Amino acid sequence: MAHSARRDSPELPDLSLLKRLVRDQLIYLLEQLPGKKDLFIDSDLMSPLDRIANVSTLKQHEVDKLYKVEHKPIVSISDQICFLIRPRIQTVKWICDVVNADKAVGKFRRYKIIFTPQKFYACEAVLEEQGVFGDVTTDEWAFYLLPLDEDIISLELPEFFRDNFLAGDQRWVRTAGSALHLLHSLFGPFSKVYGIGRCSKMTYESWREQVEQGEQKARHAEIGNVFLIDRDVDFVTPLCSQVVYEGLVDDIFRIKCGCVEFGPEVTSSDKSIKVMLNSQDKVFNEIRNEHFSNVFGFLSQKARNLQTAYDKRRGMDIQQMKTFVSEELKGLKQEHRLLSLHISASESIMKKKTKQDFQELLKTEHCLLEGFEIRECISFIEEHINRQISMIESLRLLCLLSVTENGLLPKDFKSLKAQYLQSYGADHLLTFSNLRQLGLLVEQQPGETLTVMESKVGKLVNDRAAVKLTDAFSSLAKKSHFRALSKKLNLIPKSEEDYDLRVPRDMAYIFSGAYIPLSCKIIEQVLERDGWTGLEEVTRLINGHEFAVTGADPKSKSDARRIILVMFLGGCTFSEISALRFLGKEKGYKFIVVTTAITNSSRLLEALLDNNI
Repeated sequence: MAHSARRDSPELPDLSLLKRLVRDQLIYLLEQLPGKKDLFIDSDLMSPLDRIANVSTLKQHEVDKLYKVEHKPIVSISDQICFLIRPRIQTVKWICDVVNADKAVGKFRRYKIIFTPQKFYACEAVLEEQGVFGDVTTDEWAFYLLPLDEDIISLELPEFFRDNFLAGDQRWVRTAGSALHLLHSLFGPFSKVYGIGRCSKMTYESWREQVEQGEQKARHAEIGNVFLIDRDVDFVTPLCSQVVYEGLVDDIFRIKCGCVEFGPEVTSSDKSIKVMLNSQDKVFNEIRNEHFSNVFGFLSQKARNLQTAYDKRRGMDIQQMKTFVSEELKGLKQEHRLLSLHISASESIMKKKTKQDFQELLKTEHCLLEGFEIRECISFIEEHINRQISMIESLRLLCLLSVTENGLLPKDFKSLKAQYLQSYGADHLLTFSNLRQLGLLVEQQPGETLTVMESKVGKLVNDRAAVKLTDAFSSLAKKSHFRALSKKLNLIPKSEEDYDLRVPRDMAYIFSGAYIPLSCKIIEQVLERDGWTGLEEVTRLINGHEFAVTGADPKSKSDARRIILVMFLGGCTFSEISALRFLGKEKGYKFIVVTTAITNSSRLLEALLDNNI
């Protein structure tokens, strides 16, 4: 049932080196403020910090008390205060208030601000404006990358998506470039770099700039090829319901920094339990990429195998029992505990998904992907909105309808928008504006399509000017062209024969055989063709800013060429990670996924809700 890997699969580099580097740098920065100190930490840095340096490590380096940044007067009585924060204006203003409040009552303390992953000029400007620039010392903690597993690395920057794609704020591009530079310096040099998307192009240029400024060292590469891809190249995939186990766990329980909190409904007690979800958990590792329909069969088989292992105790002599207890029993008990948790989690998923009539929802999604029975799909979405089943779910279905149909007919758009605002409140008007700006929920314009206009403009003026005008049109009204892309890349498998989810034949298994994720299909095609040749029509439809660059010929092991680093700018779903793992096993590659943050449909759309809601 689990996909068998090719025997010639290459070994992945040791990503734990990234953790050791940032831990050592943090300790060095804390020691720059000698003596006892209190540490104030940004709330969204709590979980990542816990993966790097736990409380006991911080205490060893004279951190006395830990506080969460809460933007209110502080209760610390320490003479030394250290702030570990993201470079946000609001937080810096709060620190200024803390310092000025101390000055007003004549209290003298030493203050240190550690910005991570970097400090921005705007933050220092606020310190100057508020008159505290000379009272604080500032530093940078270059915490760019957090390894979540042996093949997943996260920048833990969920705001990247909204800031870059909606607000047009490119401050995080340099951060992504620096993260790539760090990976290049540790595991490169890279043989080839491919990319698609405007943000990917800028990230590549930022990285190249840093490489050229730095010192070049000859070394054996551990990562061969790199692929950069923007989230807005493929919005369909994150809008689809996840049906692989890890994706469902994320959708229902929310995986945070590779860790999930199972509540009383899973633990069968009044306590919640935090569980690390990675390849060290043997039970989870075998089911994480499986379609949910296969999970119960695997777990029941695993339970039988465990029982057989326990039953070996019968008939043992004292020496054998001693060996069993010292070598096997602890491992079996741990496996038994994890098995119980995953069985309970699966049961909880089943209850929640059947309650919401999940099969009907999936059927609607599959019809939207294939372009069948659109009127029935619209009726289903209307019912979903009017019954107020879920604000985010309703929005997700509206966006999926719009993106797959290249916009809604004016009468449908007006009707669905009115029903949504009536059900969930008129304050969502600004949310609709955000969705329109990103091309996620748009109204089809009467008359000529954007593509026709582009082709006419192209005939009238020279190529370079046409490209500029095309970019300008695209920014005004982004179009998805999903149907044309789907046909060109065969994203919808032919449905003449039944799709066996126990023995998947392609990446479509992650969506029950209905759809191959566009992002992963592009990666597969480019690697197969060793570039963008033959994909000109695809890149034109995506308006993709595609590039392919050959690096210096590295002294790489042949294994390194089959290790592909894929960087998602704007977030990546667990379903996409499962699809790439499947592709790697089929083709003899190993993929390392680097993402600005793990995303799913809820996180994606919540980032686009108007801030006042």
